[in-house]
Amino acid sequence: MSVLDAIDSRTVSADMPGDQDWWRGAVIYQIYPRSFQDSNGDGIGDLKGVTSRLDYIAGLGVDAIWLSPFFTSPMADFGYDVSDYEDVDPMFGTLADFDEMLREAHTRGLRVIIDLVISHTSDQHAWFRQSRSSRDNQKADWYVWAEPNPDGTPPNNWLSIFGGPAWEWDSVRCQYYLHNFLASQPDLNFHNPDVQDAVLEAARFWLDRGVDGFRLDTVNFYFHDRHLRDNPPLPAGATLTGVETSNPYAFQLHLHDKTQPENLGFLERLRELLDAYPGATSVGEIGADRAVIKTTAAYTEAGKRIHMAYSFDLLSTARSAAYIRDTIEGMENGIGSGWPSWALSNHDVVRVATRWGEGLQQDRFAPLSLALVTSLRGTPCIYQGEELGLTEADVPFDKLQDPYGIRFWPRFKGRDGCRTPMPWTGDDARAGFTTGDPWLPVAPEHRERPVSTQAGDPASVLARTGAFLKWRKDQPALKTGAIRFLDSPAETLVFLRELEGETVLCAFNLADEAATIRLPGMTPLSLEAPGFTGQSAGETLHLNGLDAYFGRVG
Repeated sequence: MSVLDAIDSRTVSADMPGDQDWWRGAVIYQIYPRSFQDSNGDGIGDLKGVTSRLDYIAGLGVDAIWLSPFFTSPMADFGYDVSDYEDVDPMFGTLADFDEMLREAHTRGLRVIIDLVISHTSDQHAWFRQSRSSRDNQKADWYVWAEPNPDGTPPNNWLSIFGGPAWEWDSVRCQYYLHNFLASQPDLNFHNPDVQDAVLEAARFWLDRGVDGFRLDTVNFYFHDRHLRDNPPLPAGATLTGVETSNPYAFQLHLHDKTQPENLGFLERLRELLDAYPGATSVGEIGADRAVIKTTAAYTEAGKRIHMAYSFDLLSTARSAAYIRDTIEGMENGIGSGWPSWALSNHDVVRVATRWGEGLQQDRFAPLSLALVTSLRGTPCIYQGEELGLTEADVPFDKLQDPYGIRFWPRFKGRDGCRTPMPWTGDDARAGFTTGDPWLPVAPEHRERPVSTQAGDPASVLARTGAFLKWRKDQPALKTGAIRFLDSPAETLVFLRELEGETVLCAFNLADEAATIRLPGMTPLSLEAPGFTGQSAGETLHLNGLDAYFGRVG
């Protein structure tokens, strides 16, 4: 792409409607490119496939898309093991394909956020190849190297999320290197300023091309304890959110292998870079953190570090109304000037339609859960297929691709079940995703809920989702207003969103059975949110099972 093309792409982004705070309360649609749309018949989704579906995405009423990694990679962890930060892997296309997708997205009013995976690289990255070649080369200290203990064992007790020790022996340097994930994903040494400079230059490369920001993978994993101190055991009765309980990683209190204070300084450097590109934003993933509210508050302090962050609190199996309220109120009480992001599904967890909605009627549960997550204070992310009410696919062991699932089978089946191809049509086993053999099988039950069928049915999850998100665009209080919960019966959630004298009441019934909610001293006027039939009679709300109500108060 020429310099002129790059400027044109950046200009389209900068001139899009909205100010530099467009991200506050925006709805972000996550795309897992491998599984979204294949354009060339090789069974793997690609960037041209994304471009071909932009009208569909824009039609949902979302504000931005988040693309999971498409960088050059050996694909040991499906793109989260980057071997070149400044190029597109051939399976996804070319830089020209990315530039076209970006321009077409901007033309439709869609911002584009891309994954930035910088806590680690692939072991095939040129940086690591040089680093491991000797102990005295120019990049010798770009990764976390350590001497063995006198008996040859790893330097400490740190564990990998993907199983086993977080240390791998290298027979060239005769040292161990740190990997918080796969052994083929060595951790970068952020204590080295040259490493920080290098990853910031990689970010600048994409900002210059016109991207609107980054989703920061494992943003709290960048730094490690310089002294390599052992982690203590997790206190009795405590749990680690976001980690499978059969994984020994969940047995430690991770004091020293992540969430180090030095990270704050780097995030300020990153924010300085982002601020040089008006409208550019960032959303961080805070993974398996021992003090997630405190960390989120520090990382998202207004104007200083990243713009927003999400954790795994609403991506867990806990689903009660009381748990949801406690989670949101806890974050509100502790986040200070920061800004949260919320999601109920993504590429790492069991789909919410199964995790929270199993046994419930999906045509009612799915629109309700989407309305809930997009009504909370913060920036919501919805994951491809949520708008169709897709459940978790059951991928047999012989079809599994995810190394995480293969390692911990059968108690934990990994992440493939939420990554199966998007069902565009229901007429064959490939569901309109590809003309070839899909990299993961399309779930038969997903072929019963394709886009082609739901698009023509005003009562479908897809139609109700689109109608609600378009309605939400005209409700400023739902995007940036404050939030305040009211007491209500079990399995219901009632809260107020308040902005500049406008107050919107939001009420959700998470149970199958009808609920009656008393609101002393309050008589809301219905806003007639599309797809929901809850009714107000004076100070009383009547909600059917899996239903919601939105009304203006005052």
